[in-house]
Amino acid sequence: MLITGGRVLIDSGVYLEDGAVLIKGDSIVAVGPHEQVVEQAGADVPRLDVDGTVLPGLIDAHVHLAFDGGPDPVSTLQDSTDEVLFEDMRRRAAQLLFSGVTTARDLGDRNGLALRLAAEIDDRRTPGPRIVSAGTPATTKGGHCFFLGGEVSGEAEIRDLVRRNAAAGAGVIKAMATGGGLTKSGPKSAETQFTTEELAALVDEAHRAGLPVAAHAHGADGIAAAVEAGVDTIEHCTWMADDGGLDFRPDVVQQIVDRGIAVCPAVSPHWQMLPRIFGEERAQGMFELVRRMADSGVRLVAGTDAGVQRAGFDGLRTALSFYSHLGLAPASIIDMATSEAAAALGLGSVTGRIAPGYRADLLLVDGDPLADLDALKNVRAVIASGRRYDPSTAAE
Repeated sequence: MLITGGRVLIDSGVYLEDGAVLIKGDSIVAVGPHEQVVEQAGADVPRLDVDGTVLPGLIDAHVHLAFDGGPDPVSTLQDSTDEVLFEDMRRRAAQLLFSGVTTARDLGDRNGLALRLAAEIDDRRTPGPRIVSAGTPATTKGGHCFFLGGEVSGEAEIRDLVRRNAAAGAGVIKAMATGGGLTKSGPKSAETQFTTEELAALVDEAHRAGLPVAAHAHGADGIAAAVEAGVDTIEHCTWMADDGGLDFRPDVVQQIVDRGIAVCPAVSPHWQMLPRIFGEERAQGMFELVRRMADSGVRLVAGTDAGVQRAGFDGLRTALSFYSHLGLAPASIIDMATSEAAAALGLGSVTGRIAPGYRADLLLVDGDPLADLDALKNVRAVIASGRRYDPSTAAE
C-alpha cells in the first residue's frame, strides 16, 4: 500500500510535507518525499491519497477489556460467563481500533481472555489493536481486583503467579501495589498491599522472564515501594496519603526520573467530571501533581483505564485533552500516546514511529494535530499491522 499526500509526522513535532509512506505486508518499507517513494512503489501498488495528516497509530497504555465501562463494571463481569465476556471484549477491541488505537496494554483480565483475544487479532480473525496483556494481576488475599484470580501471599506464590503468566504469553506483569476504588471490599486506594521485598521478588521473577512490571499505585507509600522494587511503569501515581490528603514526594519523583520509570496517570476520558467526584480543591490538587511530575522530567505515557466506570474504549483522544489543560504542547502529548508509550511497553523499536522497519501502524486524520489536538478526532482511516480499517464501516 502506498499512502501519499498531506503531511507525515516523522519525528517529535516534525512533519514531512507532501510525504509518502510505502507499506509491504505488515511493515513500513519507505518514508520520504512523495515523488521519491512513488518511484519505489511501482504502478500496481494500491494507493491511498490523503489531504490531512499521517501519524503513528495511537497507544492506550492502560485498558481493561474485561470491564464494560458502565456504572458497576465488577458486577457486570462477575455476572458474565467467559464466552459472553469474550464476545464483549471483541467488540471493545474493535472500538479501540476504530478510534485510532493500534496498540493497547491490557492490565488485568479474567482467565486469560485478553491473551486469547490477542491471538485472534494477531491471526487477523477479528479486528483490534495489538494487545499487550498482563494476564492475571497479582494482588493480596481479598485485595484490589481479587476477583480476577490473582490472590497471592508470600514470595513463593508471587513468583509462581509471575511464572504462570509468563508461560501463558503475557507481555507485562501487573502488581496491585495499593488498593483501589473499584474493589469496594478491599484496601483503600492509599493502602499498601505488598512489602517492598515482595514487590522486589515479583520484579525479579518478571525480569528473569524478560517481562516489564506495571505497578498499580495510588498511595505515596506504595509508589515509593514500587520504585524501590524496580518496577518499569507506575499506573495512576496519585500520591494519596492515609489521612485522605496528598503526599507528593520530590525525592521519590527524582528516583522515578533517574531510573527511567514511566508513569501512566490513566486519565479518564471524563476527567472534567473529577472535581464533582473528589471536590474541586482535591481534584485540582491531583491535576497539579501530574503537572509537577511532568515539570520534573517524569516520562508520562497516555492511558485511559478503559473499562472502569465512565471510561469507554473510544476515549483516548478525549483523555489527551487533560494534558492540554495542564499546558503541555500538542507535540509532547502525541509523543505520550505514540513513541513514549511504545518505549514504556518495550515496543520502542517496533511501533510508535513512522520509519522503515517499523510495523505499519498509522492513523490518518483530517487537519493538523500539532496545531489543534482535536484533529485526532477526525479519523479518515486506521492502518494496523498493514491492514486498512475505515471507521465509517465500524458498525457494519
